Amino acid sequence: MLSRVFGFGRRPFESLSEQEILALAISSEEDDGRIYRAYADGLAESFPQSAKVFEEMAEEEDGHRDSLIELHRKRFGERIPLIRREHVKGYYERKPDWLVRPLGIEHVRQQAEAMERQAYLFYVEAAKRTSDASTRKLLDDLAVAEQGHETLAQRLEQKHVPGAVKDEEAAAEQRQFILTYVQPGLAGLMDGSVSTLAPIFAAAFATHDTFQTFLVGLAASIGAGISMGFTEVASDDGKLSGRGSPVKRGITTGVMTALGGLGHALPYLIPYFWTATIIAAVVVFFELWAIAFVQNRYMQTPFWRAAFQVVLGGALVFAAGVLIGNA
Repeated sequence: MLSRVFGFGRRPFESLSEQEILALAISSEEDDGRIYRAYADGLAESFPQSAKVFEEMAEEEDGHRDSLIELHRKRFGERIPLIRREHVKGYYERKPDWLVRPLGIEHVRQQAEAMERQAYLFYVEAAKRTSDASTRKLLDDLAVAEQGHETLAQRLEQKHVPGAVKDEEAAAEQRQFILTYVQPGLAGLMDGSVSTLAPIFAAAFATHDTFQTFLVGLAASIGAGISMGFTEVASDDGKLSGRGSPVKRGITTGVMTALGGLGHALPYLIPYFWTATIIAAVVVFFELWAIAFVQNRYMQTPFWRAAFQVVLGGALVFAAGVLIGNA
């Protein structure tokens, strides 16, 4: 790990021979081709047209690799030295985020652009630091090739992903984000914020003991978070509904449920009852309006209708807690 951070055991780029530079270029083209194919595999199910873009980009990388191998064969023979980007100090690295599923279409496009830009800039800077004419020409040629990849990506995107298809993919990605994260998170926030109102405020007015009230709120919030999280995971595996990973939905629901309850439980760490209660009530007010905003922003619910439903429901539960606590 330290060797990767500080560059121990890595070769300075300036120490590489022309053969080693050529071998490094070959291995880099091979890696990038694999990355593009992994992108294509990750996008194929949800974004088939964009997947075709990365399939063709991978084929282009294969063509560059073959040309580099042929050049190596002519100049240095059949045996290509084993040298990869992680062996060279200061050489750009690729983060393994192409292994993440599902892949976000815009994120992948940005990563592909960054990959080509990194390679281009590296070759340009490397050429500036090279005095040998043949090595400099090699690096300049590689820089031109990498710069051409960005134009290629744009052409392929125009071919496979015209405006209408791109809009459809953006809408599909937004819809998936809502189904996987926004809906479960909103359900958790509503449950955590509203369902814990009664026990927390009932305990507060029944005991007037802020710390005991905090413990009740903590237990109610964490318990509700665990319960809601497991319920979400067990309720739908996402395969038929298209709602995405049940684990992601469960974690989102559980965390937001716990946060919804903790928001008005934490003020009871303050030892003064009325101060803590007033702050908790203010927190509840903002929680309920935040829920109404999310419903309006992502679920297309008219704001005032969402506000009326959430605030009215929260007010009734809050009143029930206060009445029970004062009984």
